[in-house]
Amino acid sequence: MSTASLNGSTPGAQTTARGGRSRWWVLVAMVFGLFMPMLDNLVVNVALPTIQRRLGAGISELQWIIDAYTLTFAAFMLTGGTLADHYGRKRLFLVGLSIFTLGSLTCGLSSGIHELIAFRALQGLGATMLLPGSLSILTATFAGRERGAAIGIWSASSGLAVAIGPLVGGFLVQHVGWQAIFFVNVPIGVLALALTVVVVPESRDTSRSRRLDPPGVLTGTLGLLALVYATIEGNTRGWTNGSILGAFALAAVLLGAFVWIEAHRASPMLPLGFFRVPTLAAAIGVAAAVFFALFGVTFFFSLYLQDIQGYSPIGAGVRLLPFTAMILLLAPLAGRLSDRFGSRWLMTGGTGLLAIGLALGLRLQVGSSYSSVILPSLMVMGAGMALTMSPMTAAVLGSVDPSRAGVASATEMTSQQVGGVAGVALLGAVVTGAFRQEFAAHLATTGLPHSVVSAILARTGASAVAGATPVHAAPPGTSVAVIAGVVAAARGSFVQALHRGLFVAVGITLLASLVSLIFVRSHVGRGPGPGQDVPPHDA
Repeated sequence: MSTASLNGSTPGAQTTARGGRSRWWVLVAMVFGLFMPMLDNLVVNVALPTIQRRLGAGISELQWIIDAYTLTFAAFMLTGGTLADHYGRKRLFLVGLSIFTLGSLTCGLSSGIHELIAFRALQGLGATMLLPGSLSILTATFAGRERGAAIGIWSASSGLAVAIGPLVGGFLVQHVGWQAIFFVNVPIGVLALALTVVVVPESRDTSRSRRLDPPGVLTGTLGLLALVYATIEGNTRGWTNGSILGAFALAAVLLGAFVWIEAHRASPMLPLGFFRVPTLAAAIGVAAAVFFALFGVTFFFSLYLQDIQGYSPIGAGVRLLPFTAMILLLAPLAGRLSDRFGSRWLMTGGTGLLAIGLALGLRLQVGSSYSSVILPSLMVMGAGMALTMSPMTAAVLGSVDPSRAGVASATEMTSQQVGGVAGVALLGAVVTGAFRQEFAAHLATTGLPHSVVSAILARTGASAVAGATPVHAAPPGTSVAVIAGVVAAARGSFVQALHRGLFVAVGITLLASLVSLIFVRSHVGRGPGPGQDVPPHDA
C-alpha cells in the first residue's frame, strides 16, 4: 500500500523531535498502529469460507464483511488527519487504537453475521485515525535523515503485513478458529496503547490551516453507503425492487450534493482542484481502478481456492503468498525506477501487466492445476500491482506543492479504498448474477422437479457455497448420483461466473493503463510548476 506517501510537512505544525532512544520507541508504537489495520485487510479474505459456513452467511453478507470495514475507512480517511492536527495527534491515535482494538474484540465475540458486519465498521473507523495519525506523529518526532529512515521502516511494515496476511489468516483460521484473526489484534493493541501513552509526545498543527467539513463527510459517506447497499443487495432483492431503486436515487442525490458542497467550501475535505491536474487526476483514478480489481478478485479467489479447489484455510493462504510476495519484492524496485525515469511508463506497463494476470485467470476451471494455471496468474497480477503502486504515489506527490503532499496522498489512499469497496460490491453483483444464471441452466437439465430446482436455486443463490448447499437443499431420497451432479453443476457455475467478473476486472485495468499512457507525465527533475500545482482552495 502507498502509506508512505502520506508524508508532507504542514506549515505551522508543532515539531517535537526527541533526543535519545525514546524516539525509536515512538516508531515501534507507530508500526503497531499501521501493521494491524493493513494486516486486517487481507487476513479476513482467507477466513471468508469458514465464516460463511459457521455463521450461515450469504454472498451479500460476505461482501459486507469486507465493505463495512473498507467503506468506513474510505469515508473518514481524509477527516482523520484533520482531526489529529486539530485535537492532538497522540490523542487521536490513542482514540483510534482503542476503537480498533475494541472493534477487533467485538468482531471475535460476534455470534451472528450482522453483529460481525457492524463491528467490522467499528474497526474501519478506528483504522482511519491510525494511519494518518501515525505518520503525522513520526513527522513531528523525527527530523532530517532520521525522518526518512523512520518513515521507510514504517512503510516497510505495511508491505510485510500485505505479504504475510493470507498466511497468518490461514494459520489462525485452521488451527485456532476464525475468531482468532480478530482476537490476535487485542494484545497487540493493548501493548501499543501502553507504549503510546508512555513514549509518544503530543503534537498538533498550530496553524489550523485546514478545517473540518461535516457536510462533506455526511453526504459523501451516506452517498457511498447507499450506492454500495444497492449494488450488493440488488441480486438478492431484485434490481427493480423499490428499495434498490430508491437507494440508487438517494446515492445520486447525496453524491451530487457532496460534489457541490466540496466545490463551494473554503477548506473542503476533498479538494476538487486536484482533478484539474491531469497527472494527479489520472493517478487518483488509476488507484481506484487497481484496487477495484485487487479487492474484488482476491475476494473471489479466496472462495475459489477453498470452496472449489478444496484447500484448507492455511493451504489457501500459502497459495496466495506468491501474489503478495511479488508486491513485497518488486515494489521497492519500482519506486527506484520511478524516481529515475518517471511514473508514466511504469504505471502504463504495471496496469497492463495486471490486466494480463487477470486474463490468465480466465483459464481457471474446477480442477485446474495450481502450478500451471493458478500460480502464473497470481504472480503476474502481483508483479503488475508492484510496478503500479509506488510510481502511482510518486505521480501524485510530483503533481502538488510539498505543502499539499499530505492531503494529496490521503486523497489517493481514499481513492484506493473507494475502488476496493466498488470492486467487492460490483464484481460481487456480476459474479452472483452470473452464477444464478449458469446454475439455473445446469439444473434445468437434471430432471429434478421444479419445486426442488427452485429451492436449490434459492438456497445456493443466497449463499454461493459451491459445495455443500445443494446437498442440504435436495429433498430426502434424492439419489447420490443426482446430488453429485448438482454439486458439480454448482462448482462449474461458480467458475463460469468468476470468469465474468474477471472480464470486468480486465476491462477496468486496461482502461487504467490507457489513462496512464495518455495523461500521466514525468515528475522527474521538476516540481509541479505553473498550471500543474493545485490552488490552495477550491471556492
